Amino acid sequence: MNNNHIACPSSHVNPPDVTPRQEGWFDTQPQPPEMLASGAWIALFGGGQLGSMFCDAAQKLGFKVVSVDPTPDAPIANRADAHWTSDYNDPVMLDAVTKQAAVATIEFENIPYIALAEVARAIPLRPSVDSIQTAQDRAEEKAFFARHGLPVVPFLYVRDLADLNNAPEYLFPGFLKTARFGYDGKGQYFVDIPRKLRAAFDQAGAVHCVFEALIDLKMEISVQIARDAQGNIAFWPIAENQHRNNILDTTIAPARVSSEIVALARQHAQTIVEALGYQGVLCVEFFVDENSNLFVNEMAPRPHNSGHHTIESCITSQFEQQVRIVTGLPLGDTTQKTPAVMVNLLGDLWFTKGENAIEPDWQFLLKGIEHATLHLYGKKTARHGRKMGHITFCAPSIEKAMVAADTFRTRVGLPPIASAH
Repeated sequence: MNNNHIACPSSHVNPPDVTPRQEGWFDTQPQPPEMLASGAWIALFGGGQLGSMFCDAAQKLGFKVVSVDPTPDAPIANRADAHWTSDYNDPVMLDAVTKQAAVATIEFENIPYIALAEVARAIPLRPSVDSIQTAQDRAEEKAFFARHGLPVVPFLYVRDLADLNNAPEYLFPGFLKTARFGYDGKGQYFVDIPRKLRAAFDQAGAVHCVFEALIDLKMEISVQIARDAQGNIAFWPIAENQHRNNILDTTIAPARVSSEIVALARQHAQTIVEALGYQGVLCVEFFVDENSNLFVNEMAPRPHNSGHHTIESCITSQFEQQVRIVTGLPLGDTTQKTPAVMVNLLGDLWFTKGENAIEPDWQFLLKGIEHATLHLYGKKTARHGRKMGHITFCAPSIEKAMVAADTFRTRVGLPPIASAH
């Protein structure tokens, strides 16, 4: 492996001068007892499929979940023990939920900072407000990585036209990414030459962005790491991620990478959680280039799509681990029981026979495929590109799991899983 990474001081341009808001303000936030008793309530902010899977894990451990999501038909609405269809900043909701619950956590990172601050004033919030807000903005996130000596792809923080005009040519071609609210390829624009950067910035709404150089990408991998209140750390196997149309398509676990890359990626992830004083489950995504250089891409302060396979493939899933950390239970064993391949089910599969959405015939599509576990998220409306579910294929070897996954993919008209480089 080539360890000649681009040095951090020269791997970014004009990093934003940012520090966590009111840094240290939450150091004295309320602390829970060492371990919550069975039957205690957990407040969960966000109600998508990650929330539903968290809810299942919490209930299996004997806890109750009160969830909050402004969407009336959120997947968690029929799974949680209590549910608020409310704006996240609703003071009535915040007062009621923090009186009902002993602790709080999140399902996705874009909960408004003010709402999180109100929660943290009243009950313990894991992960902390400062950890969450660092992951809410790509520019702050990249500046955080660089400050702690982690390798990042060269980038420019774009705040205004002056920054556009000062974009160095060595960053081209690259991707302009909105600093906030971008996921699954949303808010990302390919720019091949400098004169096209202004048009991309206008297309992005002239909001704060990060312009990131395009690298010779070999693969993307992710590290799921857990850290509890006592500083204990656990890792799941490194996951290899393949995307289609900028949306995660397939995850292979364990990843087909060298032991050196595994060790270095875990080292970087541990640096991040320790620097943040993190408490919870964190996913750190990495780029691996053709020279086997490793670059930190971004982090998600919660369970992640690429960790869904852990429900079947590991002794303790990423969702159970999040529950354990939030409630003060000891960390669970993350040993992988079996290799696994996870395939996302996008709404496109509902439209293979015309313009009207028709649910696929799962009985036919999965017939004869052993150890395939289907997860449907209960979303009422299928849309192109929308994550409707996933299937995890487990087998004694990664090769056999890939054969099973490719059998399914052929039946639904998806291309086979890409081979390892």
